[in-house]
Amino acid sequence: MSFPLGEWIDAREHLPHNLGSSGMKGSLRSLATTLRHLPPSDPDQLRRRLAHGVGVPADALFLTHGASEGNALVLHHLARELRDALGRRPRLRVERPEYPPIPDTAVLAGFAVVPGDRTADAAALSAPRNPLGTPVGPGELHELGDGMRALLVDETFREFRDRPSAAAARRPGLWTTGTFTKAYGADEIRVGYVVAPPEGVESFARFHGLATDRVAAHSVAAALAILRDRRTILAEVRGIFRANERALRAAFPDLPPLGAPVWLDRGVDGDRLARRAERAGVLVSPGSFFGAPRSVRITLTRRTFPADLAAYLAVRRTLR
Repeated sequence: MSFPLGEWIDAREHLPHNLGSSGMKGSLRSLATTLRHLPPSDPDQLRRRLAHGVGVPADALFLTHGASEGNALVLHHLARELRDALGRRPRLRVERPEYPPIPDTAVLAGFAVVPGDRTADAAALSAPRNPLGTPVGPGELHELGDGMRALLVDETFREFRDRPSAAAARRPGLWTTGTFTKAYGADEIRVGYVVAPPEGVESFARFHGLATDRVAAHSVAAALAILRDRRTILAEVRGIFRANERALRAAFPDLPPLGAPVWLDRGVDGDRLARRAERAGVLVSPGSFFGAPRSVRITLTRRTFPADLAAYLAVRRTLR
């Protein structure tokens, strides 16, 4: 990763207590077995399988090298189309705190990012929310997208719970993205996808064909193997998540229901606490990366989470 949050985490993953990494990489036992037995590479089959899983036609789903690439493709595509339609720079509503590549990429694509502006032309968010960890219901998406020409929903964390994709509603203007790198811990295979709304399929197909390279054959085969063993892998993933959520709730009884293995611990000097935690061998992410400096983000993706949380809490108490 080349963005500041990614650089912060990558430079500190050697720390013994990792509460910074938000994917299951290195935590799953079932994944290694799955990747030993790969089916033939077939991108068309992968598109059909993924499309069936999210409840959309296969021609509406486009393979990418991950959700970040998918978000970037959608934002650049939308920025160009909206600029042409409106005759001005389009405005994108992004609510803080939010995963930083979403607003940062939007600015690079040509959007003016306008938090809280209900008159914006489009909106984008992660759902479940990163760094809050909270789920986003259909009603919230409908309210956010009401009056917007487009809504981008990053569903990176959706499969940590058994929740349907927002894409299945086939709502006009609704774009979604997903990836294998979070719930499945499959960072190395670099596979994600974009789902376009009905009216956007044809124009995005042309853009996608020009702007992207094909996903590597080995990655396609690995993704198909993961889908083949999806139930086994997700049973392990969700078991780890549930156990870690129980440990976090014991320490923070007011914890809201989580839809993703991330949580924002508020009411602390985030930069100061993160630096002090680093000196104690604990990796957390300063909330300033997400637009919430009085907080830190902690993640619940490691089997060692209860011990890692105890080490974090010991550091946190020293700030009082």
